[in-house]
Amino acid sequence: MGIVNVTPDSFSDGGRFFTTAAAIAHGSRLVDEGADVLDIGGESTRPGADEVEAEAEMARVLPVIEGLAPLGVRISIDTTKPSVARAAVAAGASLINDVSASLEEVAADLGVGWIAMHRRGDPKTMQRNPHYDDVVAEVCGELAAAATRGQRAGVGEIWLDPGIGFGKNTRHNLDLLAHLDAVVALGFPVCVGVSRKRFLGELLAASDGVDRVDADDRREGSLAATTTAIVAGATMVRVHDVRMTVHAARVVAAAV
Repeated sequence: MGIVNVTPDSFSDGGRFFTTAAAIAHGSRLVDEGADVLDIGGESTRPGADEVEAEAEMARVLPVIEGLAPLGVRISIDTTKPSVARAAVAAGASLINDVSASLEEVAADLGVGWIAMHRRGDPKTMQRNPHYDDVVAEVCGELAAAATRGQRAGVGEIWLDPGIGFGKNTRHNLDLLAHLDAVVALGFPVCVGVSRKRFLGELLAASDGVDRVDADDRREGSLAATTTAIVAGATMVRVHDVRMTVHAARVVAAAV
């Protein structure tokens, strides 16, 4: 899954693909690099991000979806708003990437896929001292509950995402990666997104003996964490750097 952020404030590439033309060109490049799915988002979900009105979000993403749909690649809409999800599906999306795990009724009504991601809090609050007694057990329990809601609503295609970096500190993220098999064991396809996230910057900074590693310099860490997820059973990985991830996935596929 290649990331197309049509936003001015995403943590890694905010503003780079904010115009419709730039976003469509970027999505086309990701398809050329091997992306199977393009995840289009018009509202940043980074820690501290401000909420975007539905009308503004639609104005950002709908022209991009319409421009990329003719490529024949699957389109995912990264949103938590029912109205945006409905408009995006009408424009050509067939998968709702839902970081709030609350849009199961919408996905069922529209007959599209639904990624239910684990998150505690919202972008304004989720990184304020997140606490778990047992992060793996609690995330798995909450994802299982989300999957049950989806099944009861009638969603035919349910994905689970442990929500790396969403209401979790570095230790929580590493524990979830190390025990991703527990999420896979819930019996649903698993999507994992670790690309260029803050915890990787912290680990790389500690390794390099520096104070900070910016998002653009986290590619090696992203690839290592993403490959770890693939080996553990993730069915889909959400990434900025498609080409290198495709190559890594092919190596894993050849080795297992």
